[in-house]
Formats: sequence, structure tokens, C-alpha cells
Amino acid sequence: MSTDINMNDLLQATVDEGSSDLHIRVGVPPMLRIHGSLTPLDSPPLTPEDTEALARSIMAEDKQHEVEQCGGADFALPFGDLARFRVSVFKERGHYGIVLRQIPNKLLSLEQIGLPEQVKELLFRPRGLILVTGPTGSGKTTTLASMIDIINKERDVHIITVEDPVEYYHPHKKSVVTQREIGHDVPTFAEAIRRALRQDPDVILVGEMRDLETMQAAITAAETGHLVFATLHTTGAAATVDRIVDAFPTDQQEQVRTQLSVGLVAVISQLLLARVDKPGRVAAFEIMISTPSIRSRIRDNKTFQISSDIQTGAKFGMISLDSHLMDLYLGGLISYDDLVTKSQDPDTLVQKLKEELQARR
Repeated sequence: MSTDINMNDLLQATVDEGSSDLHIRVGVPPMLRIHGSLTPLDSPPLTPEDTEALARSIMAEDKQHEVEQCGGADFALPFGDLARFRVSVFKERGHYGIVLRQIPNKLLSLEQIGLPEQVKELLFRPRGLILVTGPTGSGKTTTLASMIDIINKERDVHIITVEDPVEYYHPHKKSVVTQREIGHDVPTFAEAIRRALRQDPDVILVGEMRDLETMQAAITAAETGHLVFATLHTTGAAATVDRIVDAFPTDQQEQVRTQLSVGLVAVISQLLLARVDKPGRVAAFEIMISTPSIRSRIRDNKTFQISSDIQTGAKFGMISLDSHLMDLYLGGLISYDDLVTKSQDPDTLVQKLKEELQARR
């Protein structure tokens, strides 16, 4: 290697700096993502030999083979007792590149994440589908892991998680926890859910609803008396319901709407935004909790009306993304730019903000 960098030093720096990701590429120094921005480490640019040696130092033989055959491989990497990392090794322009996402060892409480107390009540439901949605890197995995931890501590049930790769380890507490990894323990999400139904589960966590088969299996599991958690890369409850329904063939969509209207318990959408009051990031949420009115809107294909139910559903623990963004902005936590660009209805929000600021004068 042309530099004396080794992976342990880089992982240590990632943990020490509280960085979410470590990027390793040819032609630039190793980069840390700190509070959302990429920052280079004080070291020379990496050569093709450096990135290949760093990649090989953390890959098992089967993963090296997978990179050669498929151009990339994903896996989890423990780093002592300090952290675990979700790793993606890939080829780009013939060279090795690596991105490592840090998975903190310590789980946050719902309060630390910023979720209202009513969300905790959902974790004691006997059955149904709870979706946590948002773009990549918005903290969905952390939110779900914290929810599973609460169930693990407070309920005597069997929890099965299906992940790719397993990120947070959940030791058995009051519950028994079975954690299965795609590609390692079971071939696909859909297969894992089908198998799970024969393993006497009470709670099933599906890392990601990527395809029609997985969606179908998750909805069926929720219908047949299990509490199912899953993630989707959507923002907002209405878009999430539409995304699921649209994934199905036209002749099945009405049936899926009916199934969702009965089975969907809640949709929690989240974004992570840079804080302006201090270094760090803060989560903005939209929370939809199913009510008779929302159930009929899903069933009757009137999802566009869900947002008005969310706005008037505060007593059920609901909050709209725009009103949460406004609270964060008025509390001095986020920038005006983020308030407007992340809003679902910027014009209305700006008008409400003007009224609010006038009322405060």
C-alpha cells in the first residue's frame, strides 16, 4: 500500500468523530459524513492499490467472489464493542470503492428520536402493519430498532427480524428474538416471511418491502394476527399507500386496498435535517394512525384526502410533516430553506408561517 492507512484506524476515526458514513474511493482521501456533509480525513489521496487492499482486508472469500462476479457485495462488519457497520463494496471504473454506514451500538428511546408518546401504544397492538418510511439515510432503521427494543423489554413475545444485512443485534430480554439475514440464513424477504409464519411469531420486522412478493407476504402476515413492521422509501402516508397499491396488478388493486384499510395500523414518515442551533441533525415526522375515516379513504381510493385527516387527528397522536417542520423552524432547530424545500405544500406552509409570526407580534 502506498499509504500506511489501515481499516481499523479509519473505523476508529468514524466512531470518534460521530460520523454516519465512511467513503473510500480512488483519487481522494477517505471521507467522513459528519452531520450530513462529507469531510476529508487529513491523509493523501487513495490509490487503486489502497482501496483494493482496504476492501480485501474486511471481506470474506465469498464476498470477494461476489464482487468479482456481480460488481458489488453488501455485508455487516462488527468493530469490537464500539459499533457495527453496514458495508457496501463495489467496483467503479475498474477500481474498488467502499461505503461503510455506522450502526451505533446504543439504541435511542422514542423520546430521544423525537417521536410522541402515542407511538409507543402502537407497539402493544396484537396485529397489523406499521410502516416506517422516508428516503435513504433518514434514520428508518434506527427508529425500527428502537421500537423492537421496547417490545423486547416490555412484552413476552417471539420477535422475528428479516434484514439485509442484520444491523442492530437484539439480545433476548423479555422476548425471544430470532434475527435472519438475507443471503446468509434465507434467500429472500418473501421466503423469510412465509417461513416465519410457521415459527410461532408475534412480531415480524421486514427490513425492506422491495418487491410485490414481499409486500404481499407482509400484508398477509399482518392480516393473520401478527404485528408487522416494514420500511419503504416513500414520504407521507398517502404516497406510501399509493406506492403499495400501484405495485400490484390492476385486477388485484381493489383487494389490496381493502386489505390495507383493515390491516394498516400506522405510517410514520421521517426526514433527517441539519440543525441550525448546534452540530447534529434532527428528525421531522409525519405520523398517520389509522382511524375509521382513514380506513374508508384507503378502501375508496381517496388517499389524497388522508392529509386532511392527519391535520385534524392530533388527539389520536397524528402530526403532519408540514406542521412538524413549522414547529422545528419556530423552535430555532432548522433553516428556513429546509422548512420550505422539505414541505409537502410550501405555499400553504409559508402563508401559515406569516400568520403565526404576525400573531406572535
